[in-house]
Amino acid sequence: MAQKFKTLQNGRDALKEATVVSTGVSEAGAIPALDSTGRLDESVLPVGIAADVKILECTEDLAAGKYVNIFLSGGIQKVRLADASNDRPSHGFVKEEFLTGALDAKVYFEGANDDLSGLTIGARQYLSTAGGRTETPRTSGLHQYLGIAISATEINTDIDDETVIL
Repeated sequence: MAQKFKTLQNGRDALKEATVVSTGVSEAGAIPALDSTGRLDESVLPVGIAADVKILECTEDLAAGKYVNIFLSGGIQKVRLADASNDRPSHGFVKEEFLTGALDAKVYFEGANDDLSGLTIGARQYLSTAGGRTETPRTSGLHQYLGIAISATEINTDIDDETVIL
């Protein structure tokens, strides 16, 4: 629950809760509040300031923290797990779980992927199999840099173009 502020409503003092999630123009001028993570929700940020994301349909189960591949199916963009073993380069990652067929998979293209574990701080991270990552560069097949581990649970994602090593 967000903090409340005092306002005048119909000539009387009233307490009103600050806005955590904006529904759009109807909330113009509202006082924003931090969400349960202690941050502003993307919906209250100006266009171009929020995370760089795209909402897509997923064609397989996606676990939080997995790196994903965007592809065309029947002329429609969809998302699946990225995989260095079968030529599916990473285009982004997901921060929450989505089940096969979900139409609202939110793909992040950059920033902190903090749904991980077992990372070596400062180590370069590379695409592995099934949306995973490894600290060992590949010596054949698809090689793709994902970013740097900035904690044991977080990669500062800065996805690079993939390279095919023959």
